[in-house]
Amino acid sequence: MSRSTVNDCYCIARLRDMARARLPRGVFDFYDGGAEDEITLNDNCAAFSRVRLLPRVLRNVSQVDLAAQLFGRRMGLPMAIAPTGAVGFGWRGGDIALAQAAAKHDIPYTLSTSATASIEQIADQAPGRLWFQAYILQDKERLNALIGRAAAAGYEALVITVDLPVGGKRERDLLNGLSFPMKLGYRNIGQFVRKPWWSLNMLLQKPPVMPSLQGLASRQADRTRMQGVAGMNYDPAFDLAALRALRDRWPGKLIVKGVVNPLDVSSILDVGVDALVVSNHGGRQLDTGLATLDALPGIVQAVNRRVPVLLDGGIRRGSDVFKALALGASGVLSGRATLFGVLGGGYDGVDRALTILTDELRRTMQLCGTPSLADIDASVLAQSSLNHGNGDLLI
Repeated sequence: MSRSTVNDCYCIARLRDMARARLPRGVFDFYDGGAEDEITLNDNCAAFSRVRLLPRVLRNVSQVDLAAQLFGRRMGLPMAIAPTGAVGFGWRGGDIALAQAAAKHDIPYTLSTSATASIEQIADQAPGRLWFQAYILQDKERLNALIGRAAAAGYEALVITVDLPVGGKRERDLLNGLSFPMKLGYRNIGQFVRKPWWSLNMLLQKPPVMPSLQGLASRQADRTRMQGVAGMNYDPAFDLAALRALRDRWPGKLIVKGVVNPLDVSSILDVGVDALVVSNHGGRQLDTGLATLDALPGIVQAVNRRVPVLLDGGIRRGSDVFKALALGASGVLSGRATLFGVLGGGYDGVDRALTILTDELRRTMQLCGTPSLADIDASVLAQSSLNHGNGDLLI
């Protein structure tokens, strides 16, 4: 994929189209899809469209500062790359491309447990601000070893995802018979034939592996039991006591991802975490759950400035980042926006995605009369937007 082709993409939606054009349907559906009827998946994006901006005028916006602070360190944007698994099946070396682009744009990158690059590969080939997202495996010896390796490799933060006690019912994966490692079968051979360049790459080279999960049982969608590949090997017994034990073991920053209910905030903060991520796993777990932007004000209010609150889910525009900040977030995580970039164009695609979001955020800040991130608050939102998700979730 040429740089000129990637540069023809002027929005994240165009990068998504590029990814869809080059991948077999079942592979694209794995990255693009959500749980059940995908109501929450779609509502994560729709929630941003329900928020209306109320710009200030006659402000000097000739210079706009997008730099943010997190954990006492500067970053170029109020953003981090969210953990995304199995990227290498969509673009070989995609995890490294994501991490390298994040380093270029001076933002943190989060390596997933189910990534197709190892903890050490990322640290060696993409030095920057690195976070490791640990799925809570039933194999505790393996989990503890992964956490120890992340600490030894200098990862800044450990991200614990708490909304995956079991896998969501991802019906696109069931329909496509998705498995890791991927296998040819009567359900998908036609899809692979129609995408010869992707298929030849996978056939002529060794298929990607997930180093952190090697040795565990292969994962195959089971239509009879209505069970997808997500959530296999994970521990549904993980609780606050187990989180506290991880806090005691991990020497760096601890981030808990997957919080949407304000009633959970106090007990999680009591463990000594350093940040919360409002997330519903991109709508891939519990369908009809609240959109993350709608959940954000309640979590911000419950946290009461004790730790940073980040937002994950639905970010497709720089104006979405702006709205999350105006509703109290300290920053956002980019999942699918940068994922579509790497799936469509590798490193150049991720770089383009981050460039698009940067340009749109800067433009929104100028048009709203907010030359710095500190100027972005509820005053630039229409009053009706302050309780757009739920009348009880007010700033």
